[in-house]
Amino acid sequence: MHGHMGEWHSIWFPRARTTDMIRSMDGANVKLLCFAPHASLFAPQIGNTAAIEAVRRFPTRLRAYLSVNPHYGDQLQHDLGEFDGLRDVYIGLKLLADYHAVPLTDERYRPAWEFANQRRLPVLSHTWGGSTFNGPHELRRIAAQYPDVKLFLGHCLNDHWHEAAALCADFPNLYCELTSVLGIRGVLEYFVEKVGSRRMLFGTDLPWFDEHHGIGSVLAADMSDADRHNILHRNAEKILRDAGVNLEL
Repeated sequence: MHGHMGEWHSIWFPRARTTDMIRSMDGANVKLLCFAPHASLFAPQIGNTAAIEAVRRFPTRLRAYLSVNPHYGDQLQHDLGEFDGLRDVYIGLKLLADYHAVPLTDERYRPAWEFANQRRLPVLSHTWGGSTFNGPHELRRIAAQYPDVKLFLGHCLNDHWHEAAALCADFPNLYCELTSVLGIRGVLEYFVEKVGSRRMLFGTDLPWFDEHHGIGSVLAADMSDADRHNILHRNAEKILRDAGVNLEL
């Protein structure tokens, strides 16, 4: 439920192209990736177009998040206006407030939040403990203001696990997205105990991290098989079906 696509400055990815990512997914038996191209996070007109093209090329393996950049207000209005006509491509929105240096509660994000709340859409937001842009304080205000958004806490506030768990306890529309959690001993078990496996979503930030490692972390954690199924596919399947994705393709 958390992926990207394409090259990134200052780092080399062996699996950044669409076909390479599909091949990596095949090797790990990953059925579907929900992603936002790197380019869409900084040049939304270019990147969101690339997302549409990728999903249309691999409609049984990919779905995209519409990337929101608050610095491009006109482009955002245009993209939101096309969203309903692209429901075969998009499942929800992707926000990256830390990188854009704009708090999630800023007025420039309001059109995106209201749009997602009205349609009960998933929103994957990068979150980071201690951040003034997408930290606990901002998330608490957003969760209270937009209760119909399915808000995925990308990276679970990264090392501020107690604050992430407290937010999920207070707001039933929040989910722990596990990219930063996988491989850190004991944290998966902590979230199963404090949040419950039905509120946890598997994600790896592909192509940044490897699916085999993430899957192995879930398999090796001290939890029930029912918990593993919830984390690895059942929760995502329910969310995707609610978003209108035909998982039988």
